[in-house]
Amino acid sequence: MIEVELTPADRELLLGLLRVPTVGLLEEPEGTPGLWEAQSAYADAAAELGFTTVLHGPPKPEVLDRPGVPEPVRRAAAELPGFLDRQPSLVLRLGPPLPRERTVMFNVHLDTVAGWEPPRFEDGRFHGRGAIDAKGPAVGLLTGIRAALAAEPALGDEVGVLIQAVAGEEGGAMGTFGTRPLVEDGHVGRLNVFCEPTGLRWLPRSTASMTACVRVDGRDAIDDEPDAGHNATVLLGFLAQHLAAELPAAASDGRVCVAGLHTGDLHNRVYGSGRLLLNISYGSPEGGRRMERALDEALASGLAAFARTFAPHRDQARTAADAEAITTLEWLKRGLPALAGSDPWAEELLERRAGLVPWPAGEPAFTCDAIWMQDVPGAFTVVYGPGDLGANNAHAAGEHADAADLEHFAAGVARLLTSFTRSRSEHP
Repeated sequence: MIEVELTPADRELLLGLLRVPTVGLLEEPEGTPGLWEAQSAYADAAAELGFTTVLHGPPKPEVLDRPGVPEPVRRAAAELPGFLDRQPSLVLRLGPPLPRERTVMFNVHLDTVAGWEPPRFEDGRFHGRGAIDAKGPAVGLLTGIRAALAAEPALGDEVGVLIQAVAGEEGGAMGTFGTRPLVEDGHVGRLNVFCEPTGLRWLPRSTASMTACVRVDGRDAIDDEPDAGHNATVLLGFLAQHLAAELPAAASDGRVCVAGLHTGDLHNRVYGSGRLLLNISYGSPEGGRRMERALDEALASGLAAFARTFAPHRDQARTAADAEAITTLEWLKRGLPALAGSDPWAEELLERRAGLVPWPAGEPAFTCDAIWMQDVPGAFTVVYGPGDLGANNAHAAGEHADAADLEHFAAGVARLLTSFTRSRSEHP
């Protein structure tokens, strides 16, 4: 067994990263993410282990013209000066350039969701935005690599390590300008590990997600004559309940989130326009296409039910009569790949040699940048990291990471790397 402890320098590195706001521009369009600063600090810490910087900068603008780029990403890039320049990614390498079969790649994201959490370390626990998702795992990764280097001299010589420290994971960007171009440029290995909270279980799957917007574009009215216009609030509220009841049954390999609904903020008018957002995850391309068809059908049945229900009501009769005509479905994001794979050699290495616990087969996966590794030849990919997205309050108030969990993760990384290195020595 490899025992690993966070050093004082590790703790200071993590607290330093937590102090640097790295909220993505999709989350805070008026913000100033400190990704250059955070990535530079991370590269400096990795350099002490022998890593060199292969790439540090934004992707080419053409990445936003690719299929699958979410509409909010395209819109933000067009409206926000320096959108890509302020959200760079970093690639680090340990050892000389080596063939893919002799390389392990780790992916961590240093961007976070919005919501400031004062950084601190007390009673063995790190607090702060990004503590578990995913600045804590990023530091734990370096701790584990340091332990592996001490245990296996061939690491960094006969076997190489790549680290992708990316932007563009949060905010619905789905890695389209962070991880995706790095993968397509070949910064991958035979084994690839995406460091996300999995409770220290390796997960060989990742769902993708698509975002739909149900829009109502009708006529406003004053509160004294609500029957004179269209009531988007009543219509979208009805559709939200209908879709929440009907749509999840079709999601056999994902989940349905009926999300934001907005029409207006005042009490003395009838809002004729509004929007309802849905986020739908899926585990395969066919699952995604199935959910597209299911949403079309559920929306049609919901509009028909609304018309039947409210046609007799004077104040809503006009909305009922025109419901189908004033309602449209717009896809803000769809067509992304989903990760699902198997590899007996890699699975045996992870489970038997490295002693890592597999994710239960019946437990649903979740969405992360690992989707971009689907169909990459000669590569097997897992999601693996400390903590739990829910229990550690990722994306919520009170986000935290326990030092003990980061140390257990680091030990798992060390066992994985030493096992991989020794397996390559046995089968050069």
